[in-house]
Amino acid sequence: MGTREISKALRKALLKDESMSQALYEDRLVEHIDEWYEGLKDDRENLAIVLTVRDEEVAMVMIDQDKNILVNEEAKDKLSKMWTKNFPKNMQFLIPGMADHINEAVFSITGIAIVKTRKRSKAIGMGQRFLK
Repeated sequence: MGTREISKALRKALLKDESMSQALYEDRLVEHIDEWYEGLKDDRENLAIVLTVRDEEVAMVMIDQDKNILVNEEAKDKLSKMWTKNFPKNMQFLIPGMADHINEAVFSITGIAIVKTRKRSKAIGMGQRFLK
């Protein structure tokens, strides 16, 4: 498969809700989980997301800092909840690079660091009387 076909398979699975392959997860991903978990800790990231594609089938695994493992649709659903409104936009941005990585190296490995930001406070009491 070329990059174009891999991109198409990723779009179907990640954006069009086509089912992902448990067999592909077991065949290609499960044996590497410990290795990716160590990389996650070394890089001080919160999550590692790994995807692979074979014959238009897609498999995905998400590993967090506590070594909780989510597979396929569960991983996609968790990521979708984390990114809420930006999930489709983020996936559209990431899929071409993921497809290139899968085409070159069988896997696309993406580390995610969650950065907590302070909520902006609203200015209270800054009505018309202060603007004169």
